[in-house]
Amino acid sequence: MNRFFALCLLLLLPVTAFATPSAGTDGRLSWSVRTTWKLDVKPLGFVQSLDNRKVFVLGNDAKVHIFTQDGTLLGAIPVDKNTSAIDISPRGEILYLINDKDNTYTALSVSVRQSIDITGAPVLGKADAPVTLVIFSDFQCPYCKKVQPLIKQLMEHNRNTLKVVFKHLPLPMHNEAEPAALAAIAAQNQGKFWQMHDALFAARPLTAEKIEQAARKIGLNMARFKKDMNSPETRQRLAKDMMDARRAEVSGTPTLFINGRRVTNRSEQVIQQMIDQEVRKTKSADNK
Repeated sequence: MNRFFALCLLLLLPVTAFATPSAGTDGRLSWSVRTTWKLDVKPLGFVQSLDNRKVFVLGNDAKVHIFTQDGTLLGAIPVDKNTSAIDISPRGEILYLINDKDNTYTALSVSVRQSIDITGAPVLGKADAPVTLVIFSDFQCPYCKKVQPLIKQLMEHNRNTLKVVFKHLPLPMHNEAEPAALAAIAAQNQGKFWQMHDALFAARPLTAEKIEQAARKIGLNMARFKKDMNSPETRQRLAKDMMDARRAEVSGTPTLFINGRRVTNRSEQVIQQMIDQEVRKTKSADNK
């Protein structure tokens, strides 16, 4: 596997002794270069995430430089100067480093801060709160329902510093998830998103009948609700959330972000630590 990656690296890196042809054939073999971009550091090793979204280059400057597949630098992580080998988990969330001087192995968690558009999304909490928790959710997902008490606890403990933003990601295996998402958007048009949110998660099993019952229960104008639920605008807003999920590399629910940082451990203690870190960053920036 490492030899395969090394061969791929030759296609990615510029060389002075010879130039790789952009395409060619030799016997039964044919090739074409997919992309080439220049590195600003001498590479000692590299790995690539299984989905080809990120490239991690171990440089001779004792840093792991992280790039997108088109060569955009996302940032660099300092490592020990004696780090000699690098490997990666499939999605690129964990780096594995070998130090050949003291013979140590290190596993390093990696998180890329995502920029998620929350324009028009429902918000719970103070609009000017310094910390934003974005949740991509599916009303038919049992794990999304189970995470609701955690969200409530976090809001109670961080009343002045945390706001929650809801983003829709109905999964294809859940038949009623998309209608529920459309219903929630329609309820948002009448200023009752969070009431509908709670009613939909309380409805089990989630069916078309129970979605309509939830709308009646929270006192929606039913004629407007049905019109809005089936409007092109509502579907466009849902499509935008789903596109935002794709851009943020979200494929499952629930997926949480704290100020753009993906939550990989959904324990209240760990998320609270992330919130506290972001609050400290805000205070430090304000004091400069």
